[in-house]
Amino acid sequence: MYELVVHKTFAGAHNLRGYEGECEKLHGHNWKVEVTLKSEKLNELGMVMDFKIVKKTLNEILSRFDHSYLNELEEFNQENPTTENVSKVIYDNLSEKLPPEILITKVKTWESENCAAAYYA
Repeated sequence: MYELVVHKTFAGAHNLRGYEGECEKLHGHNWKVEVTLKSEKLNELGMVMDFKIVKKTLNEILSRFDHSYLNELEEFNQENPTTENVSKVIYDNLSEKLPPEILITKVKTWESENCAAAYYA
């Protein structure tokens, strides 16, 4: 099994509806997203997938989040934009855009240097 890891960042604000504490107030983060992909085989060039393509695809997804108020995005109309839910939304969006032989092992999202949450199927 082969593994590929890509990191990207975005800046975005959110607030946690129904939370009792500071995070109920509007606040922002410089989020870091770590995507781990795997494949049983390498392509004809000896890669799981070209890093450039993975980064471009991830950029397309994260561009909607960057410098936005996450609560206003359709994905977070009903769900709180927690770090866990942000990871899940990125996972879902990315899985739709990858070739079927490339699997997502994990999407891990960091809201700060010391706090992260991950989603994987």
